[in-house]
Formats: sequence, C-alpha cells, structure tokens
Amino acid sequence: MRAARRTSQQQRPNAFLVRSGQALAWLLAGSSLGLSLWIIVPAPTRFLLPLGVGAPEISPWLAGLSAIAAIAVWLTHFRGKVAATREAIPAGIALGTCAIALSLSLLPLTQVSSTSDRIAAEMRSVLGPNYLAHVPPSLLDRLRPQPFQLQAALGGITPASEPIAIERGIVFATPADVPLRLNVYRPSAAGTYPTLVVIYGGAWQGGSPNSQETFSRYMAAQGYTVVAIDYRHAPQYPFPAQIEDVRAALTYLKTHGAELGADLTRLALMGRSAGAQLAAIAAYQQPQIIPIRAVVNYYGPVNLTTGYDNPPVPDPIDTRAVLRAFLGGTPDQVPNLYRQASPINYVRPGLPPTLLVYAGRDHVVQAKYGHNLYRQLQATGNQAVWLKVPWSEHAFDILFNGVGNQVALYYTERFLAWALYSSPL
Repeated sequence: MRAARRTSQQQRPNAFLVRSGQALAWLLAGSSLGLSLWIIVPAPTRFLLPLGVGAPEISPWLAGLSAIAAIAVWLTHFRGKVAATREAIPAGIALGTCAIALSLSLLPLTQVSSTSDRIAAEMRSVLGPNYLAHVPPSLLDRLRPQPFQLQAALGGITPASEPIAIERGIVFATPADVPLRLNVYRPSAAGTYPTLVVIYGGAWQGGSPNSQETFSRYMAAQGYTVVAIDYRHAPQYPFPAQIEDVRAALTYLKTHGAELGADLTRLALMGRSAGAQLAAIAAYQQPQIIPIRAVVNYYGPVNLTTGYDNPPVPDPIDTRAVLRAFLGGTPDQVPNLYRQASPINYVRPGLPPTLLVYAGRDHVVQAKYGHNLYRQLQATGNQAVWLKVPWSEHAFDILFNGVGNQVALYYTERFLAWALYSSPL
C-alpha cells in the first residue's frame, strides 16, 4: 500500500511537467500561427497596422518559431510513452497548426527570387544593360552583394565601415515662427558628396528628420551626404505649407550646401509616403531651386482626388479623414488644392528619372496608384523604374533588415549610384 502511494506521488509531478510542456507547445503553435496570419490578412485598424507591416518582414523569424513549435509539440506529445491514444488528435491539430504557420511564414521568402529577377530586368531595360559601368569601383564595393541575405534578416544589415559625421537640429527656416530643422549625415572626410534629400512620412501630421535614421546613416557610410528635412504638420498647417517648407529647405541648401558637404550638382530627392508626395512635387514642378538628378518615391500618394474617392479596403488610417486634415476639405470643397497636391498632375516631358517603390499589399497607399504614375511618366518619355514588393505592407522599410527592405534597398542604392555617380546631367 505504501509503495503504491509513493509511486502515485512520483507520477503527479511528472504528469504536471508533461502537461506544462504540452501547454507551452500549444502556446508556441498558436503564437506562430497568429503572427503568421498577418502576412496575408490586412490590418483593419491603425492599432493593428504594425502587425500587418511587421509580419511579412520578420517572416524568417516566424518560420523559425513555427519550426520550434512543431518540435515542441512532437517532444511533448509523442516522445517515448508520453503519448496516449486520446492525445493523438489534439497533437495532430497542433502539428497542423505549425504546418500552416510555417507555410504562411515562407510565402515572402518564396517570392524573393522572382521579384528580384523582375526588378533587375526592369532596371536594365530602363537604365541600360550596363547601367553601373561608370560607377567608381570604390562605391561598387560598398553595395550590398545580394538582394536578400538570411544572415542580414536575422542579425542586421552591416553598413560600410566608412566613418560618418552627423549634425542634427540645424534650423533652415522659421515660417509662422515655427523653427524647421534638418539633420545632415555624411562621410567624416572633408569634401562634398552626392546628396540625397530625405523627406519623412507620417500622413503629413507627424514625424521628424530623425525618422528612419538607420537608412540615413547607412547611405552616409556608402558615400553620400544625406539631408533629412522637416516641414510643418497638418491640420494646423494645411497644404501648401508643406511643399513651401520643402522648397525653403532646398533654398537653404543652395546657399549652405558646400558647408554641409553637399554636392549640389549631384542631388536627388527621396520621400516616404507623405514625404514621397512632397518629393515628387518638388522635383517635378517648375522652376527648380536646385537641379534635381533623380527622385526616389517610396509608396507616395499620387492622385489625391482618386485616393479620396476610392480608399483602400480595409482602411486602417481613415484615408479620407487624413486628406481632409491635410487639404482642409473634400475634393468637392477644395478641388484646386487636391489637384495641386497630386504629383501625377505635374508629369511632363523632361522630368528627372524616378524610382517608384510600392508594396503589393499596401492598404494605406495602394500600389495601383503608383503604377498609374509610372505609366504616365513612361508615356511622356521619362525614365521611370517600377519596384513592387508583392508581400509587403505600407511602411515596410521601417524594419531595416526586413525581407522587403532588403530587396528595395539593394535596388535603391544601385539606382542612386547610377543617378548621382554615373548618369549625365
């Protein structure tokens, strides 16, 4: 009797440990599936949008989590004599959950090769088959060797070893007594360098020149002077205040560029989202304050009237509310402002070459609108490169070592090398 009681007492903690292990395995399986679903499920609200943005970009990590979950299920349900017939069905469900999660998490990775091949062909078609032939070898050596590297996704993108200098908070204008500042990132060696003016996004309502500083530091280490500029925010300051501020920054650069390390004969504009809309207008409208050699448009609004009339579904940021705050009304109330704020209305022959980078699953600025601008640029004889990342959501490049940004960065730095180091004036 006493021996049986001792055996029973020994089995209880063992059973507890087994059940705890099984619960942990189920938690891992459920978490991997719950996170991986955001690779294909669009975020319905602003609160959930980070999940829709992040999941595709960290898909290698999610694939690893799914594999770990599957191993945990196997060990806790099937190892030795632990498994019982009554546990086979739930164990099978758990393994099925892991398999679905793994399949979803691998979707972006399975598209990398074909996407990169398509973009590479586009670059050669638009810029020439040997478009990097005249880029200095010292710069070519700094370019990323592959569009996607698993070690970079897991451990981060390593920039060139070139030391950089950073100056923050330089006031370039004070419209309506609002101090507007810029940051400068450049190689530490004295001199001037090809220059990239960067305009942040944020629905014209937020952000600062410090936004996505990792990119600015990376490009400075590649041999560029990066000038990240500020602008006034809506709704307190509606359009055209923002484009006026961009032009004020360019005017400041025209006067102070040399002391900031900027080569004004080799200057490109780059913007993200709302910043891309401003960059496109500043590059396309006349007269130009500084000659613009190229434009890099990351998922920027193109036709604001059409965007208002046909918002995305789902619409996590409430596009119409954002546009009303930016422009002070609806397209019926202020039609002229909607036209003035739409880059597609500035398209004409003789514009700077444009790289258009859009996310295929964008539910803030739909990729089809960017493609409309691409077609219009080509129809008017301009050089335009279309770079679409099919698995990504809006603002995907905020995860600098993410799958989508690796591909976009690979071709963005090559486009800029061509535009600022080798293309004719």
